[in-house]
Amino acid sequence: MYTATWCGDCRAAKRYLAEKGIPFNEIDIEEHPEAVQTVVAARGKRVLPTLEYKGKFIDGNHFNVEQFAKDLATLLA
Repeated sequence: MYTATWCGDCRAAKRYLAEKGIPFNEIDIEEHPEAVQTVVAARGKRVLPTLEYKGKFIDGNHFNVEQFAKDLATLLA
């Protein structure tokens, strides 16, 4: 998951994943600025959080738990 420390949606997504027991690796774009290129290539813009699984991407921008759960289920399928 691509994140940033200042990103409230990132914190919400991390909490959700932790509550569901879904493991994830975090890539902070402030520590790894080159990761922004991956996010932009995948989503067409810089949007956080962006989750990647097996080459597929979703974002949790404007975090909505119902939509995030639906998108996550599609991503993990």
